Amino acid sequence: MKQVITRAKSFSGKPKIPGDKSISHRGLILGALASGTTEVIDILESEDVQSTARCLKELGVIITKKENHTFIDGIGDRGFKKPDHDLDCGNSGTTMRVMMGVLAGRDITATLTGDHSLVKRPMKRVSEPLRLMGANFTLTNENFAPLMVKGGKIHAIDYELKIASAQIKTAIIMGALTAEGTTRLTGEIGSRDHTERLLPHFGGEIKVSDTELLIKGGQKLIANKLNIPSDPSTAAFWIGAASIIPNATLEMENISLNPTRIGLMEALQRMGASITSEITTATPEPVGKIFVKTAPLKGINIPKSEVPSLIDELPLLAVLATQAHGVTEVRGAEELRVKESDRIEAVATNIRAMGCEIEVFHDGFKIVGPQKLKGAEIQSYHDHRIAMAFSIAGLVADGETTIHDAECVSISYPNFYETLKGLTNT
Repeated sequence: MKQVITRAKSFSGKPKIPGDKSISHRGLILGALASGTTEVIDILESEDVQSTARCLKELGVIITKKENHTFIDGIGDRGFKKPDHDLDCGNSGTTMRVMMGVLAGRDITATLTGDHSLVKRPMKRVSEPLRLMGANFTLTNENFAPLMVKGGKIHAIDYELKIASAQIKTAIIMGALTAEGTTRLTGEIGSRDHTERLLPHFGGEIKVSDTELLIKGGQKLIANKLNIPSDPSTAAFWIGAASIIPNATLEMENISLNPTRIGLMEALQRMGASITSEITTATPEPVGKIFVKTAPLKGINIPKSEVPSLIDELPLLAVLATQAHGVTEVRGAEELRVKESDRIEAVATNIRAMGCEIEVFHDGFKIVGPQKLKGAEIQSYHDHRIAMAFSIAGLVADGETTIHDAECVSISYPNFYETLKGLTNT
């Protein structure tokens, strides 16, 4: 499917943003592991989240829906059933990596697989710490899916995370819940912390400090009600658009304002953007309102320490950097190379197609602005973040911008293009 984008004459509104993808995954998984029935409200209706639900159903978890309410009958002490088929994770790295941890310490054998993109993404980074716990994995070429997990007794470890990845961290935490002893995680633990916040909500125990996480083994979780706030990574595209389209105004409610997720907002404020926020709910996740108005942007540096809090928004930041005055440089973002696409190369190819210059590094990029964007044929590489970022570019470009394979936005934001039309009043 192609989408043709033209320059926006106006941009304003109060869009309802879909539920947070990361919290939706975790709500399903923690609800599935708990005793009792968990009710999740406003879960994200996207392909990635449906992949997690599909895998859990294949393992015998009963999941039912009534309007925007999802009910999960947790396994408690009864355990998963042996799956009749491979667990198809679709395009979802979160599903595959977190399920590796979920299954590692449980008496079950299962094969995890995914689509053509997911089977190219590295999985050894997850199997390695879980194997140190005693888990049994067989990976394709020792790094990729399809992969088989043969669950069983595992033990606690003291492990230093080398990569700031919430997926790896969560996989280890999930394994630690079933391990003998107390698992200690140190190193790069500063990635998004939804799992750490949600575990106590489900009766779990985790000790969190700036330097370590401690997770006791043998824990039992208890069902609870969970409201899913709106996804800040999804809201980011409209925040970016409102920052660069003349005379734009934007208001959004019920957005997750988790400190580990608002890196783009903080970066844009440093760039001079007019963004204000107000927290209306504090636990288990800070949630609130965001207000945005157009403002001139200036270039900034994004160091490695800031990357985890805006990793998903970096393709959008590259687009915004073309409209900012001065130099914007991002370093320490080599993780972009192993996302749904090589996002550094995808960004560079498409920015050059739109007539702009970008310098590429192995771990980031540099853009000197402002530069004039010209409508172009944009390759999404079947990557939802690339398709959405360059749709925003099309709103300030001369001429027509055509996004190829635009249906990939359904991975995280099925109604993206309908919302875009509403905000641009087209």
